Amino acid sequence: MTTTVNTKDKIKDMFNAGAHYSYTRSRRHPSVIDYIFGQKGKNDIFDLEKTAAMLEKAKEAVAELTKTDGQILFLGGKNEARDIMRNTAESKAQPYSCTRYIGGTLTNFKEIRKRVDKLEKLIADRESGALEKFTKLERLMIDREIADLEQKFGGLLSMKKLPVAVFVVDPGFENKGVAEANQLGIPVIAIANNDCDISNITYPIPANDTTRKSIEFFVKEIASAIK
Repeated sequence: MTTTVNTKDKIKDMFNAGAHYSYTRSRRHPSVIDYIFGQKGKNDIFDLEKTAAMLEKAKEAVAELTKTDGQILFLGGKNEARDIMRNTAESKAQPYSCTRYIGGTLTNFKEIRKRVDKLEKLIADRESGALEKFTKLERLMIDREIADLEQKFGGLLSMKKLPVAVFVVDPGFENKGVAEANQLGIPVIAIANNDCDISNITYPIPANDTTRKSIEFFVKEIASAIK
């Protein structure tokens, strides 16, 4: 009884967040057809009962994967998701990439980690005063290098090893990260609109991945499951 009530409440919350609204039928990828309830005008409408079930599966997976301190890499480079994903990842001490995805972040992790280590050292040197020995011009150049590295790799400072999973807003937008995760056998959790191919997503959450209110709802739900 409690489970039924909770599910109804969750569906109501998703509805209020606009999670059921999708793109036009003409943009629909065949892999999402089972999660479409119908159409309103020319737009697909997601079946929120099925979305709720998929969300719970994803949350169960997140809880299991993170129970031994495993990290989840948050990928959310699209404008609507960027701030939400970054702020949530930071609040949960999880790594994130919320700008343009850097190729090789997963598949060439050792080399990427060298860049992150360099950033870490430069920040430490600046904070300790170790850069005072350089000229004003040299320090200016170092500050610019730090800013560039922070923009690209700042969200990865805490990621000392490969993540146990990747959490994505819009797997179509983050196709490079999804492809690398699949190549390495890393589970992918994704909020995916009707234009996304979810056949290569381990834990798809078929829902509106475009509006901030919907994105915020699902990101909060996934974050709540992190141990």
